[in-house]
Amino acid sequence: MLRSETAKDPARRAAALLGLARYQTGRREQALPPPKDVRRYGRVTLRGTGGEGMPVVLVPSLINPPAVLDLSEEQSLLRWLGAQGFAAWLLDWGEPSAAERALSVAGHVESLLLPLLATFDRPPVLVGYCLGGTMALAAAARSRIAGVATIAAPWRFDGYGEARADIARLWHGAQPTCEALGLVPMEVLQAGFWRLDPARTIAKFEAFGRMDPDSAPAKAFIRLEDWSNAGAPLTYAAGAELFAMIADDAPGRGVWHVAGVPVDVAALTVPAVEFVSTTDRIVPAATAVGLPDHRAVAAGHVGMIVGGRARATLWQPLADWIAALPSPT
Repeated sequence: MLRSETAKDPARRAAALLGLARYQTGRREQALPPPKDVRRYGRVTLRGTGGEGMPVVLVPSLINPPAVLDLSEEQSLLRWLGAQGFAAWLLDWGEPSAAERALSVAGHVESLLLPLLATFDRPPVLVGYCLGGTMALAAAARSRIAGVATIAAPWRFDGYGEARADIARLWHGAQPTCEALGLVPMEVLQAGFWRLDPARTIAKFEAFGRMDPDSAPAKAFIRLEDWSNAGAPLTYAAGAELFAMIADDAPGRGVWHVAGVPVDVAALTVPAVEFVSTTDRIVPAATAVGLPDHRAVAAGHVGMIVGGRARATLWQPLADWIAALPSPT
């Protein structure tokens, strides 16, 4: 990818390689200590801020760790929601094993997310990010909750347009090895993300190479890049189902089955809102579900969560929406 993107500009190639080298050797800051309140179900963990307010469960994607929702003292949607009086919880999907190879994306909802939600005495609000939003919508159709909010969540996968063919080729090459492993390594998924916007991937390392390594932007870059390159593998069935969603758009066509029943978002009986990035390359706006309460956010896939304007453009509107929800009966 680097050779292709910089074929006519050796100086750019050198700058990107310099940025990559500086990222690899950059100093890492100590991670935030996790919140102490804990709930568990199987390999899934909920860590929360405590409190008696409305319970809010943040559901991250199966891809990448949940840390982007609790990245630092200044960049933690989880802790900020807790400070607003909500009982905020962050879900961690944990590390799957090859023995779980048959557990699909829908299977994660059925056998892990729904039983965990059933442990709450008071119906929680679900806030799903990326693929976690897709899964939160499925859970909202199958459990008693107070409301569901999605953030940069794909549903109409035909919105990936021409990129679908390239992603299908990636899966065609990786599938035999993944099937043998019983898992889909993060590297396969990351390669897919790079293909969505290769120019930006190269440009961000060029820019990082020019930063003061001790500056706040450089430290933030390392935190985010470490997050985006980390993550447990997916079970084989979950990875295969995700690539199949991109190819056949089962959720968008209303034929994605969870607990044996197709998920019909038009039939949701709980309050629902979607926050959609207008500049997202990973989950383009065209893939959004199209809920009646649709909020456009002028920030990228990650920037809308941890960017400099995230509190004003996403965190506060989300908190206001939750606070206005009626008490479940």
